[in-house]
Formats: sequence, structure tokens, C-alpha cells
Amino acid sequence: MGKRKTPEQIADEQRRYVLASGAHTADEFEALLADPNQGIRAVAAANPDADDAVLARFARDRFWGARIEVAAHPNASRATLLSLLEPDPRKRGVVHHAARKRLESEGVSFDESGLPVDDR
Repeated sequence: MGKRKTPEQIADEQRRYVLASGAHTADEFEALLADPNQGIRAVAAANPDADDAVLARFARDRFWGARIEVAAHPNASRATLLSLLEPDPRKRGVVHHAARKRLESEGVSFDESGLPVDDR
């Protein structure tokens, strides 16, 4: 069993959750990109004020929670959504499938390998 959080740690974590849901500027999001709590990063990625530049950075998050929020975010550009796709079928997971579903809803076609068809 892990160490219990102190009341100060809990208060700090709650403060950061509030910051994540209320961020408006690039500087406010910048501080959240490296937050050690993946849940806080996911809340920041779901923030309606996140623009595509911020979402593109959250799309590279190590943990899937923030990336899945990027896939669902209306401000995510097609390029950002495409960056969430996994070329290796053995490594595909919920993020790849969420990005694919979103791209398909926007009219992007996929081939048998599960990757988008380049029909420029």
C-alpha cells in the first residue's frame, strides 16, 4: 500500500484540478503539461478553452487518459487526431480507436490495415 497523502498534498492536488479545468491561456496550460498527476493532465486536455496547439502537446502525453480527451476534443485539428493513430496493429488501444471513430465521423476513410486513406 502506498503512502497516504498529507492534507497539504490533497489540497494542492485539488488546487491543480481547479487550475486544469479553469485554464484559459497558453501559460496556464504550459504548467499543466508536466503535472505529475495524469488525471489532472486529462482534465486540462478536456478543458474547452484548450486550443489545437495545446491539444497537440497533450496528444504526446505518456498516459492514455489525456490522449483520449484530445481525441474527443472539438478543438483538435485533423493533424492532431492523425497523430493519435498507431501504425502498429499490435499496439493499438483505446486512443487509436477513439481517434479513428472521430476521424470517420468527419469523413476520413480507413483501409484494411486500419490507417487513413490519403485521398487528397
